[in-house]
Amino acid sequence: HTELSRVRQQARSLLALTQKVRDEKEPILLKSLSRIGLISTEATLDDVLNLKPTDLLARRLQTIVSSKLGFKTPYQARQAVIHGHIMIGERKIDIPSYTVTVEEESNIHFTPESKIPQMLEANKAKEPKVVTPAEGEEGAEATTKPAEATTKPAEATTKPAEATKEDKPSTN
Repeated sequence: HTELSRVRQQARSLLALTQKVRDEKEPILLKSLSRIGLISTEATLDDVLNLKPTDLLARRLQTIVSSKLGFKTPYQARQAVIHGHIMIGERKIDIPSYTVTVEEESNIHFTPESKIPQMLEANKAKEPKVVTPAEGEEGAEATTKPAEATTKPAEATTKPAEATKEDKPSTN
């Protein structure tokens, strides 16, 4: 929250200034925040004060790579960034917390020597055959028999316990 706290403090201090000084300094803060995509170009200081930690986290390279390049988890995206598989334009970036500007966002891609795109495509080709029917079946079972689903685990836990009691005397 440190970066967010700094931005909010700047906005609060601008509100306390005289109108003349505020008119000079307010556009500088608003322009810098809109450049990194935290606020829109028509935003006010109230919008700056209403920023949430998730707004700032959404602008991290790790988060954008996770959603844009098709990783399953943010951890996978973080590993790809740390190990130098990600480029912004012609620069290799290996810092997951790097704040991506709006202009840079469209230039994020894998390095030419990275094998990760082929691995992701291979996983995507395998997944729909296995995952799609399973999700449909689970959804159908959950809607038709929710009570049975809750009672079966309880029965399953009692049966192994009885089986272990029966097994113990027979081994003596």
